[in-house]
Amino acid sequence: MNALHAGAFFFATQNLTAVLRVLQWGVIALIFLFFLRVIRAVWVEVSPAAIRKTRGERRREKVAARPPRPEPKKKQLYLRIVEPSAHEGQTFDLDDELTIGRSPGCGVPTPDDIYASTLHARLYRQKDQLWVEDLGSTNGTYVNSERISQAQRLGKGDVLQAGSTVFEVTR
Repeated sequence: MNALHAGAFFFATQNLTAVLRVLQWGVIALIFLFFLRVIRAVWVEVSPAAIRKTRGERRREKVAARPPRPEPKKKQLYLRIVEPSAHEGQTFDLDDELTIGRSPGCGVPTPDDIYASTLHARLYRQKDQLWVEDLGSTNGTYVNSERISQAQRLGKGDVLQAGSTVFEVTR
């Protein structure tokens, strides 16, 4: 039995030596990490303070730095005079809002048209659609030969009459 105890004791001391060696290296690694943290803390204290921007400021700068998105191309419409023949072919851009009438301040002035009111009709865009409304004119506004009493949507090829002036919506 003594030989068995001696072998177990030898094995236990060898095992204990290996365990102690691992523990020694672990303590050395912890000391090394501790010194790294101390060096980092000193470095942060000594280095000049940088003012850090808030997340919202950084996000706004990022959005501002992006190139602007191209606007979706609107299908550009024009208002072309069909009658009277003296003004035939004259066109007007239909961007946002346009008024038709005898007033010189209108986007489409019709000073020679005695049947048109001073402010006869208004053309405007709403949700990328073109609309026309009569502004209480005496002789009315017509779309495709029908008198309108409320705002009417216009499209390519529609014929608009304000007084005796006839227009066509074209591209």
